[in-house]
Amino acid sequence: MAIVRPGRPCSRAVALALVSSGAAASVALTGLPAAHAVPAAGAVIAEVYGGGGNSGAPLTRDFVELGNPSSGAYDLSGYSVQYLPGSPSSSSRWNVTPLGGSIPAGGRYLVSEAAGGGGSAALPSADASGSISLSATSGTVALVRGTAALTCLSAADCAADTRVVDLVGYGTAAIRDGNGPAAGASNTTSVARSTSLVDTDDNTADFTSGLPTPVNAAGQGGPGGGGDTAPTPTDPGTIRIHNIQGITRVSPLNGQTVSQVPGIVTGVRTTGSKGYWLQDPEADTDDRTSEGVFVFTGSSTPAVAIGDKVLVTGKVSEHAPSSTTQSTTEITGPTSTVLSHGNALPDPVVLENGTIPTMYAPNAGGGSIESFPLSPIKYALDFYEAHEGELAQFTDARVTGGTTEHHEVWVTVKTSENPTGRGGTVYGSYDRPNTGRIKVMSLDPASDIPVADVGDRLAGTTTGPIDYDGFGGYNLQATQLGTLVTHNLEREVTRKQGGDELAVATYNVENLDPADPADKFARLATGIVTNLSSPDIVALEEIQDDNGPANNGTVTAGQTVQRFIDAIAAAGGPTYDWRSIDPENNKDGGEPGGNIRQVFLFNPDRVQFTDRAGGNATTAVQTISTPAGPQLSVSPGRINPTSDAWNTSRKPLAGEFRFHGESVFVIANHFNSKGGDQPIHGRNQQPARSSETQRKLQATEVNTFVKSLLTADSAAKIVVLGDLNDYEFSDTVSALTSGGVLKDLLTTLPKSERYTYVFEGNSQSLDHILLSPALSRFDYDVVHINAEFANQASDHDPQIVRIHTSN
Repeated sequence: MAIVRPGRPCSRAVALALVSSGAAASVALTGLPAAHAVPAAGAVIAEVYGGGGNSGAPLTRDFVELGNPSSGAYDLSGYSVQYLPGSPSSSSRWNVTPLGGSIPAGGRYLVSEAAGGGGSAALPSADASGSISLSATSGTVALVRGTAALTCLSAADCAADTRVVDLVGYGTAAIRDGNGPAAGASNTTSVARSTSLVDTDDNTADFTSGLPTPVNAAGQGGPGGGGDTAPTPTDPGTIRIHNIQGITRVSPLNGQTVSQVPGIVTGVRTTGSKGYWLQDPEADTDDRTSEGVFVFTGSSTPAVAIGDKVLVTGKVSEHAPSSTTQSTTEITGPTSTVLSHGNALPDPVVLENGTIPTMYAPNAGGGSIESFPLSPIKYALDFYEAHEGELAQFTDARVTGGTTEHHEVWVTVKTSENPTGRGGTVYGSYDRPNTGRIKVMSLDPASDIPVADVGDRLAGTTTGPIDYDGFGGYNLQATQLGTLVTHNLEREVTRKQGGDELAVATYNVENLDPADPADKFARLATGIVTNLSSPDIVALEEIQDDNGPANNGTVTAGQTVQRFIDAIAAAGGPTYDWRSIDPENNKDGGEPGGNIRQVFLFNPDRVQFTDRAGGNATTAVQTISTPAGPQLSVSPGRINPTSDAWNTSRKPLAGEFRFHGESVFVIANHFNSKGGDQPIHGRNQQPARSSETQRKLQATEVNTFVKSLLTADSAAKIVVLGDLNDYEFSDTVSALTSGGVLKDLLTTLPKSERYTYVFEGNSQSLDHILLSPALSRFDYDVVHINAEFANQASDHDPQIVRIHTSN
C-alpha cells in the first residue's frame, strides 16, 4: 500500500474500499492495466519473512525490508513497522517496531524482528530492531507514519487511515492491498517485490515467494542474509562494549542500534529473563567503563555457550525494574553470530575488602545519580556499575542472609565489616550501608544455591557475571559456586523469669490465620514455650482475622488466637488468656482482607488483666487520674484511633495489667510499613524514606499518650513494644522517646547485637521494647530464632524483657 501519487487512476483508499464491497470490487479491479505496473515513487515494503528461527529456516530471525526507488533519501524519523495476525479478532492489537534514520536513494532498509531456536544464518546488520514474532504463513505488515499502534481491524478501515504509507498482507491475510494477499510465504520462503519495487497496490500481483534476501541500508545481504559468498559477517563493527556502557549509569548509545559488537560469552541464563553476558577481553584504559553487557533474548533460549566468541547486533536499551531503581544496560532484539567456541574467558574482577570502597554512593541531595560520572575507586555503587556485566569472583565469603525461597543467598566479601556475634553484618546508619554485601544466584541448574544460614560460608571460589535487579541491587550470577561450609547456627533460648520478674515479650507472627498449616502454629508455639520460656505477657503482631486474606468483611480473630493458644498448651506452655480489639474492615493495612491486629496473650496464673468496658475500633483510650494512680478509661483500648497518623495502619493496643499488686501499662504497636521507600541501591541518593513521615506521626501519638500517664504519675510503669518498622537510630524512635519518657532497650545492647530482622544481607532492627523511667531494673534479650535462618516460622525474631516492678 503506497501513498497516493499523481497520475494514478485509482488510489489505494478507493481500491481497498472496492475490495471491501464484495463481488463488485472484484469486477472493478480485475482489469488493472499493465501500464500501471511502474516503480513506486516513495518508500514501500520490499520483503516480508516470518519464518526466521523456525524448523528448516535459512535465517534465525524474522525481518521486514523496506525499499526506496526514488533518487533522494527517505527519512524514517518517527515512522514504524507494524504487524497484525492474518485473521484478526476484535481483541487483536497491532505490534509496533519504531524506526529511525533513512532509506538511501535507490536503497533498502532492514528491520530485524523476533528470533527463534532454529535457522542457520544471522541477518546482516539491521537498521532497526524489534521483537515482533511474525507468522511464517499469514499476516499483515504496515509501514506507518507514526509510532502509535494502528487500530484498524478491516481492509476498509486501514485504507482510510492516512498514517498508513504501505501495507502488505500475505498468506490468507484479511487485511491486504488489492485483489488478494501475497502468496507462498513459509518457514523457508519470503514474499518480495521485484527488484524495481513495482507497486500496483495489489499484493497478490506485486509479490512473489522465494529464498529470503534481506539487505540493509549499507547494501549488505542477499540470499541467506549475508551475501552470495558469505552467509554471515565475521568482521567486528566499530562499537565496543565499553562504548555502549560509557562512564555513567545510562549508556550514551541508549536507543541506538549497534552492529557486530564483539565479545566472549561469560554466562548464559536459560530461565526467566533469558539472555547471556558478553565481555570484551580487550579492555580500554578507563576504569569507569565496563567491558561487559547483558544480551537480552526475551523468551528465546540463547543459542550460545560460555566461551563462545560472538558478534552481536541489536538495540541498546536501559532496563529499569521500577522508577526508583537503577537500570541495567542491555542489548535487545539481538542477532548473534558465533565465530568460535571454547575461548579463554577474561580475567574476573576480584571482589574483596581491598577492591570495594567503604563509601556506598555519591550524594545527589535525594536526586538521581544517573548522569554522574562514575567514581569506582570512591563509591561501592559506582564500583559495581563500572563492572556491570563483567565476570567477577570472590573467595570464602560469609553468608549474611539465609537462602530465600527464590534460591538466592546474601554474602559479604568483607568479612570484617560490622560483624554480628552470630555471623551476620549489622546495619548501623543511613549514611554507611554495608558495601561488602552482594546477592548470589546460580546460573547452573545442576548446582543450585544451597540452603544456607547466616554465619555459614561459601568456601573456595564463586565466579560469575555481575548483574543488577530491583530486589537487592547488584548481584553475582554464579557460573561456579563455592562449597557451603556450615556454621551450625543454633536458635537461641532465653532463661526462665524469676518469681518476682515480670516477663514481657513481643513477636511478629507474620500473617497468622487459621488456614495456616499446623506446622507453622507448632513452630511459633515452640518459640513461645521453649525459646522465650513462656513469658507472662506476649504482644503479638500480625494476627489475621478468622478467614485470613479472604476479603468478605470478617474482622473477628477468635479462631486464629484460640488455635495458637491451643498450640502453645500442646507444646507444654501455659494456657494463655487473651485480649484484643477487632479493627474496622480493611482499615488497618496489611494483606487485603486479613485485618491484622495486635493481641495480648497473658498467663492468668501470673498476671491479671484489668478489664474496663467500652474499647472498640474507634474509641480513644484516655488516662484517668485517681487517688490510687492512673487508670485507662477503657482496657483494652486504642490510642487515638481516628487520628490521620493511623490511616491504613494498625492502631496501638493499650492494656492495664496487675503483677504482684502493681499496675503495669502495656502498649502494643505495629507501625506503618516501609513500603514505598526508595531502595538504598536505587538511582536517587540518598534515597527518600517517605514512609517514615507517617511513623514519626505515629510515634508522636504514642509519646503523647505515655506522657499523659506520666503526668498522672511520674512513676507509672509502662512498657511500649512491638514492630515499629524502623531502626534504633531513626527519627521514629527519637520521636517515641522524646522528653526522656521511654528508653529503647536495643540501645542498651552492643551495636553488634542490635537487630531483630535480616533484609538484603543486613541485620537490622525493626522490633523494639521501650520502658518508662520507673522500670529501671530489667534484663533484656533479643532471641534469635528466625531472621538468620533459611527455614523460618516468621521473618522476625522475638524479644523479651524481664522486669523487677518493685523498687
